[in-house]
Amino acid sequence: MTRPAFLAAFAVVAALGSAAMAQTRPYAPGAHNIELPADWQQRFIRYTTVDRPDRKIIRNMYVNPEAYAALRAGQPLPYGTLAIMADQRARVDAAGNVLLDGNGRLIPEPAFIAIAAQQKERGWGEGYGPELRNGEWEYARFSPANGTRVEGPLTACFTCHLQARAQQDFSFSTWDYANRSR
Repeated sequence: MTRPAFLAAFAVVAALGSAAMAQTRPYAPGAHNIELPADWQQRFIRYTTVDRPDRKIIRNMYVNPEAYAALRAGQPLPYGTLAIMADQRARVDAAGNVLLDGNGRLIPEPAFIAIAAQQKERGWGEGYGPELRNGEWEYARFSPANGTRVEGPLTACFTCHLQARAQQDFSFSTWDYANRSR
């Protein structure tokens, strides 16, 4: 074998070995699959804000910039989409009624009170029965104080998105945003 052929063969073997070592752990259903990036507030794109006067909260919707750039009308959301919903308490008067700004929108208190995430990756969702499976999506909740994962049931996330949005890739506002003119 010539030296260039040997070096090429060695490079292939080394690359295969590196790829095998770099493989991530096998997928298992659960919130543990999602990590909240430390820089999400600076890097992610807030594409909409939803007032929920019935719950006295404001929902801020963010998506990672890579997914944002790849959104296409009528198409499933791209793999790697990480959508974050960060809730703020609405300001209320002494009687508990929500206060509105000059544009008729709820006025948010400064801090987040809840953070939830929805992420789509190839092969995710396997292991859930038809009563919960949301395509290839997982859900997680995080503490607004320090960004750590909040353990607990996520059944409400799965059932809400399953019942309302199967035809829209199990997404609410991200799908809606991708399908309106920007």
